[in-house]
Amino acid sequence: MGRLLTYPRGCLKLPLATRVWLVVLGLANGLVPLFFLGHTEAVVIFLMFLASVGSMMALAARFGFTRLAHVGRVWWGLLIVYLWSRMGGHPAVEPFGAWMRAVIVLDALSLIFAAVSLMRWVRGARGEVV
Repeated sequence: MGRLLTYPRGCLKLPLATRVWLVVLGLANGLVPLFFLGHTEAVVIFLMFLASVGSMMALAARFGFTRLAHVGRVWWGLLIVYLWSRMGGHPAVEPFGAWMRAVIVLDALSLIFAAVSLMRWVRGARGEVV
């Protein structure tokens, strides 16, 4: 069990701006969906959040707190495609539609950051991040 905590413990050692970013992602993907559980999309967002965090924790437990853990964000790529296909039924002027679009933007930015970090891992930056 201690190895599974590698990811959460590593996150606590990250720079403040990175920790704030992770909190924003966690709120958007892990907390806000609980207020919209009547919508299938909210359930999918929450489940993808759990899959992503679980994957990153498992990768960190196996390989340490390295850039490789970003592979766990692949779930968010799938989520963005799914949400994009469902936007038409939820206008941006409604709270649910606005939140859905915010999740798409936040998760897309997170995927860009993850891709950059993974490229660094591929090019040899394989040590512990913190």
